[in-house]
Amino acid sequence: MKEKKDKKPKKGSKSTIGQQKPSVINPNALSLSTKSQRRPQTADEYIKGIQSGNRVILSQAITLIESTRSEDQALANIIVEAALPLAKESAIRIGITGSPGVGKSTFIEAFGKMLIAQNRKPAVLAIDPSSQQTKGSILGDKTRMHGLSQLKTAFIRPSPAGSSLGGVAKKTRETIILCEAAGFDTIIVETVGVGQSEIAVHSMVDFFLLLLLPGAGDELQGMKRGIVEMADMIAVNKSDGDRQTLAKQTKQAYKNALHLLPLKESGWSPPVLSCSALESEGIDEIWTAIGQYYQESQSNGFLQARRKEQARYWLNESIDHYLHQSFFENPAVKGAFDQIEKNLMAGQITSFEAARQLITIFKHKKDN
Repeated sequence: MKEKKDKKPKKGSKSTIGQQKPSVINPNALSLSTKSQRRPQTADEYIKGIQSGNRVILSQAITLIESTRSEDQALANIIVEAALPLAKESAIRIGITGSPGVGKSTFIEAFGKMLIAQNRKPAVLAIDPSSQQTKGSILGDKTRMHGLSQLKTAFIRPSPAGSSLGGVAKKTRETIILCEAAGFDTIIVETVGVGQSEIAVHSMVDFFLLLLLPGAGDELQGMKRGIVEMADMIAVNKSDGDRQTLAKQTKQAYKNALHLLPLKESGWSPPVLSCSALESEGIDEIWTAIGQYYQESQSNGFLQARRKEQARYWLNESIDHYLHQSFFENPAVKGAFDQIEKNLMAGQITSFEAARQLITIFKHKKDN
């Protein structure tokens, strides 16, 4: 009998809500043990757990947000709305981007440890690349931020990017609200890399940091101007060892390039700094500059205006998302789609006519 008991899987070891998602990475959070804690059933139970700083319940709530099941989405919407008044308005939201190999995860780990040393509570939302063929994701931040994940006051949540805009998890904005309601005062959003994802991340953070490698002169030529324009700071990472001279040259090149860009609406002049995340050098200077940005943007009203503009942006994005979802879930559209697509593939109609026919079917059935 004892042997059977030992082989019994642990309760709560596998998520049954919607899509299976990774739980919180912090092992100290797991010490709360889902074995002795049942999953909340109501929005009030979730809110009480989140407000008390229960990381297991916070992670379960984020899993609800990321779920594709309609019943999970309905509950998640109630939780997010209830959490909104509890979110810390003073929380700092920082987006971090850079090309693959620039050392984003190493930088975030060093940055997070520095924040904790200053009695801050960082939450890291790491957007993990998803395969468009298999829909699988690596979720490698489990290992890349191992040191930070060991600290009790840190929360790390890797989320598969899926097919959402630019690889950014579509529910990241709602997750930020939950993390702030749980008492985390510094939210760090790591993007997949340089690309469309920066547009989405820029629309949900207060400060946007672009990391570069020493000797990235060619990268300056190929990088989209919009990404550089969005940056509130550029930091040349891996500025250590025999790369220090090269890092200084890269730093100067970007300083010169930024002078050619128009003045930011905030009035802030983006600095170009250097750092070594591996050696934990230059991290304090970056945090000091971020603090200066916050002081300036709060005093001139830009930060408050930016968050309002971001809310308007996500209103439009949410409308697009819900209309898209409602369209393809419509039974009449589903019934007609295959035949209209066949007509399109046979060259009998254009893409525009196919879309018009489907939208007409959708509108007709909605009106009736």
